[in-house]
Amino acid sequence: MIEWSEEDLMIRDAVRGWIDAEVRPNLDALESGDLPPYDLLRNMYKTFGMDEMARSSFHARLAKEKQGGADGAEERSGGGAAMTMLPVIELCKVAPGLVSAMGVGLGLAAGTIMKRGTPEQKERWALPLLTMEKVGAWAITEPNSGSDAFGGMQATARKVGDEYVLNGSKTFITNGPYADTIVFYCKLDDGDRSPAPAHHPSSEEPRSASADPRDREILTFVLDRGMEGLEQSRPLRKMGLHSSPTGELFLNDVRAGADRLLASGTQGGKESAKQNFVTERAGVAAMALGVIEECLKLSVEYAKTRELWGQRIGDFQLIQLKLAKMEVARLNVQNLVFRHIEMQRAGRAMTLAEASAMKLYAAQAASEVAQEAVQLFGGNGYMSEYRVEQLARDAKSFQIYAGTDEIQVTHIARDLLSR
Repeated sequence: MIEWSEEDLMIRDAVRGWIDAEVRPNLDALESGDLPPYDLLRNMYKTFGMDEMARSSFHARLAKEKQGGADGAEERSGGGAAMTMLPVIELCKVAPGLVSAMGVGLGLAAGTIMKRGTPEQKERWALPLLTMEKVGAWAITEPNSGSDAFGGMQATARKVGDEYVLNGSKTFITNGPYADTIVFYCKLDDGDRSPAPAHHPSSEEPRSASADPRDREILTFVLDRGMEGLEQSRPLRKMGLHSSPTGELFLNDVRAGADRLLASGTQGGKESAKQNFVTERAGVAAMALGVIEECLKLSVEYAKTRELWGQRIGDFQLIQLKLAKMEVARLNVQNLVFRHIEMQRAGRAMTLAEASAMKLYAAQAASEVAQEAVQLFGGNGYMSEYRVEQLARDAKSFQIYAGTDEIQVTHIARDLLSR
């Protein structure tokens, strides 16, 4: 069991101060969609020197890789994990969508390029994402292949000369409307032919496509805003996470050179995506913790001040039961976050099943706590003036994105049954 250190708490308090000054006054604009979140996130990065830390860490990692050293495995100290988790938790108390927008650009888009890219690709595309200079998107979900992301994928890449021609559409893409850099997943389409060489310096050549389109190899490309044939939609309207713009992508004969193809590796793009699923699902626990802590704080304050029949509602046992269950959820999810930090300190990577279990519990706990907070507030809880209404809408998304609850159950059960 670990606790936040004094240094951690100093960071937390500094982040809280910045959120109070910069985010809370802009919450209505973020919720209405009038204010995209990216300038606020860049402000946070500059305020805390996170952009320079990212740049310094990037160059150190790249130099080590070029010298034949480790490929940049995570530090074992766990300090980096705490520094990452605390801003996530604090931001999610106010605007969880900010974390979603930030996490996709950094953890998924940049993360994929850092895992699969050549040094040149990392310098060209990953570094501007890691410093928040540019906005990144990670495009895998399609209208007909949500949970069946790989089997149902219909976007294709066809080899033509020295280039690939990309076609297809993606939906529910976080940062899609504003993304400067897009990591795009699609299937190799070569008919019945073996593909021409990709001439990618760090990858295996794409293999011949299977006769069954479901089994064709997944390829991963890096695309830029403004490429001919690439259309990015306006932000979609959705139930929650309004501070995280979500959109659609449409590709019509987009031509991508081999320099935009990320290394396939033994398992191709599927393995790359699965590694990102682990990162994304583990991160949901920290997001859930922020929502739970804020809902509990607001509920306790309301229970102390709201009166019925001449006494505060906190004196009623049914209200006390709600608060007690919220606290149990807070402790459990906090322990999951601490476990994740301890694993990173020990240099142990979380399995997909472990990340799925972590996400399943934390997402359900956050949604239940937020709904109970709305109930505790009664009619006031249904009004947007009282912030539990927004948090309840935002928390529901945790049970859907990064894999639905049902998909998490499948991954957990498969792991148990395979032992």
